[in-house]
This record gives sequence, C-alpha cells and structure tokens, in this order.
Amino acid sequence: MCGDATNWNEDEYRERILKEREVHTRNVFRTAWAPSVNPSSDTIVVASSDGSVASYSISSCISKLPVGVGNTSGQRYLVAEPNGFLQGHEGPAYDAKFYLNGKDTLLLSCGDDGRIRGWRWEEIIRSDVPISLQGNHIDSVLDMVNPQHKGPWGAVSPVPEINAIAVDTRGGSVFSAAGDSCAYCWDVETGKIKMVFRGHSDYLHCIVARNSTDQIVTGSEDRTARLWDCRSGKCIQVIDPEKDNKSKGLSSFVGCLTLDASESWLILAVGAEPLLHRFDINGKTLSEIQCAPQSAFSVSLNPSGVVAVGGYGGLVDVISQFGSHLCTFRCRRI
Repeated sequence: MCGDATNWNEDEYRERILKEREVHTRNVFRTAWAPSVNPSSDTIVVASSDGSVASYSISSCISKLPVGVGNTSGQRYLVAEPNGFLQGHEGPAYDAKFYLNGKDTLLLSCGDDGRIRGWRWEEIIRSDVPISLQGNHIDSVLDMVNPQHKGPWGAVSPVPEINAIAVDTRGGSVFSAAGDSCAYCWDVETGKIKMVFRGHSDYLHCIVARNSTDQIVTGSEDRTARLWDCRSGKCIQVIDPEKDNKSKGLSSFVGCLTLDASESWLILAVGAEPLLHRFDINGKTLSEIQCAPQSAFSVSLNPSGVVAVGGYGGLVDVISQFGSHLCTFRCRRI
C-alpha cells in the first residue's frame, strides 16, 4: 500500500494547495524603510499584491537564519511574520512611503484602486491588536483618489491606478505615478491636485522626488526615465537604459528607481530580470548587482547604504552597501 486514505480530507488538501500557490504568485511591489533616529533603520514596510501594507523587522529576520546559511537558496528562504498589518487597498497595493517624522509621521500607500491613503505611524507601531486580527483596525487620516478622464458624449474613464508615490515635506506635496502615463502633484492639506506632468508614452511604474533641486524622476513602461522640473512641469532630461550596450535588448520597462542621499545617482531595476542597475544622474552605468527576486518590482535605499529589493514570489532581498546579501525573506500572508 502506498498510504492510508482513511482520514483523507479533500477540502483541506485543496485549501493547502491554493495557499501554496498564492504564496508563490504573490508579489512585493514596493518596500520602504521606516523613519528612525538611527541611520540603519531596522523596520521595513512592504506593499503587496494582496492589497496589504505590512511592517517587518530586519534584525529579527537575520537572527532566525541558521548558522552558516547564506540564505541564497530559493528552498531556504525564511518566511517572516509582520509586526504590523494593514489591509490598505481593494486590489494590489503598489507603493508605500513615509511623510514627516516623529509623532506626526504618516504611512502613505497607493494602489490599483487609484487611491492614496495615509495612517498615523505611531498608531500602527503602538497597536496592541493581535496580528491575526489586524487589517482594518486603524482608520486612515488621508484619502485621495485619481481623477477620471471625460470622453465623448459624457463617457468617463475608469479611475487610473496609482503605481508609485513620492513625497516633498517642505512643499507639503505627494507625487504620484499613474496608469494614464501622467504624474500628479497633490497638496496634502487640501487633497487637491496642484500640477500634472505629461510626456511619457505609456503608464508609469515609479517616481522619486529630488527635493534639493525641486525635481522629480519618473520611470515608465515606455522604457525611459524622465527628469522633471516641478516649477514648470516640463521634462528636462530623458534617460534611456537601452542606450547602454550592457543592458541593450534586456530591458522592457523601467520598473523602479531610487536616489542616494546626495541625490547625485540613481538605482534602477529594469524589466523582468533579477538585476539592480546603478546609474549616475546623467544615465551612465556604474554597477550591476544580482538580486533574489526573479523580477524586481521595488528598490528602497536606506541612509546607511543598505538596499531592500522586493519582487516576484513575495520576496524581499536585503543587500548591504557592499553588495552582499544580508537576508532574504518571503512575506507571510495574514
């Protein structure tokens, strides 16, 4: 006999298979380091394809790795449990960012529902609600919705998704990268749009604010990154990774990007490949680093130089400033 089927439960077996499939098809679309008085922040927030926005402790993940295991084998990825959990959006949550510091800090997120939502970070970290009961336990204090476009005979388009956000606390602004190929500047106090940036030929994946020069950088499905002047709303530079011979023919879109603390160079994760490309602000390739997710959807740079990469399979890869892998974990579903 191959086995005893007396206690076989078809429903439990089906549920287990569906859960395993969900884990492996779940994606981490963005990661964000939580504000901290220490440059090497320990907490990272993850926006995922199930609409959740959850926080994880990096030191806790590293401490749980077996001694001598480099955590580079796909079979040994740690499944990490979050410290905090919000059900942020109907449909995938595409980005998470922090606005302000201290007691006034807001955790912002955006998603497929075309909304930007915000919660008080202090309420999240001080919540005593068990993880299993978290999700809608904290009310949002900010809720902004993308505009719809009017067509002939009064037709109205669906609400475009918001794929990424960036913040400018000095100007009281949040920038968004939308599915209608436009970037928007929102006023946090009024919840109204202050400026629209038009020029990409396909929808936007990512956006960062270069606040020292009053500029933003956007990345698009049209395979380019663009540098914009926030005072005029005009594009002042186009960066095309495919012009570089090393990446020519490999990239299909500019999936995510970030700026270093000096705002002098860019990190771009381009297309469906497990590589990080580091460019200077003029578009010159500086380095490439292999990362764990087979498709990288998110790159977040900590002030200490540590990079967190999120992507396919619910994976988060934490890479040191020297290019070594500190830990890789798979986000646990609540």
